[in-house]
Amino acid sequence: MRNPLIVGSSSLTDDVATVRELEDEGAAALVLRSLYEEQITGEQMDAFFQSDSHDDSSPEAGTYQPDPELAPGPDEYLEHLQRVKKAVGIPVIASLCGTSTGSWVWYARLLEQAGADALELDLYHSASDTLTSAAEVEARMIEIVREVKRAIQIPVAAKLTPLYTAFANFASRLDAEGVDGLVVFTRFHKVDIDVLELELLRSLQLSDSSELQLRLRAAAVLAGRVKACIAISGGVHTALDVVKATMAGANATQLVSAILKNGPRYLRTLRDELKAWMATNEWTSLDEMRGNMSFQRVPNPAAYERATYRLFH
Repeated sequence: MRNPLIVGSSSLTDDVATVRELEDEGAAALVLRSLYEEQITGEQMDAFFQSDSHDDSSPEAGTYQPDPELAPGPDEYLEHLQRVKKAVGIPVIASLCGTSTGSWVWYARLLEQAGADALELDLYHSASDTLTSAAEVEARMIEIVREVKRAIQIPVAAKLTPLYTAFANFASRLDAEGVDGLVVFTRFHKVDIDVLELELLRSLQLSDSSELQLRLRAAAVLAGRVKACIAISGGVHTALDVVKATMAGANATQLVSAILKNGPRYLRTLRDELKAWMATNEWTSLDEMRGNMSFQRVPNPAAYERATYRLFH
């Protein structure tokens, strides 16, 4: 890519005119809004039962399912992907979020045929089933990545949550299956309780730079230890955030909230500020600084983390 600034999965890529503007302002690639398995199975069920609802079609659906009136269905998703591909020259990355191997593989093939340059698999799992072990959850996700990689030729990235207990090990196992990219991390909706109406209230607030710290640690842990490219998603708002991400070992940064706050032109501002900072500090390229603050530069990362923990507890 021509720079490390990727527009992440969001409503920003829903409109073709906006997509063209994002490219003009310097986006290196675009990730389409995620397509959820519940939308695919819901459309399939409609064909049988003439129903227009697929709410809570799995035990986890209510925790992350998008508004069906706003999110495109499977057929519309494919059509939108084709329109976006015709509108821009930068890579267009499709995004899938599911729970069963069959639907991932079947739709991954359709997305590849529709022209997606790459596929981002959102490996979300609520892990709320007390009978399912961590090993079983991870094994299921590994199987999904393995089967999708076998089924398609385009690059595949795995978007992770920070909830895996042995995160570095899990990421390494995904890497061993040949995943091309690791994206850290998914951001969650905030959940509150309406105590009078007895309803759950969900909201997704825009991020800020304070969310970057968790992602920096993840990138620093993985840099130099996996073959896959690393992308940071969440908390990237300034040129210094991009510098920190790169020094931690990231190859790319995904932006959503910063663009929603400041508009597509902010991409140009970020690029200009990044170039100016590098010139002032005598860095000739991002490759030169990439990973210089990663864990592979620390002789004993585990001891370092433990010592840091003890300082503050």
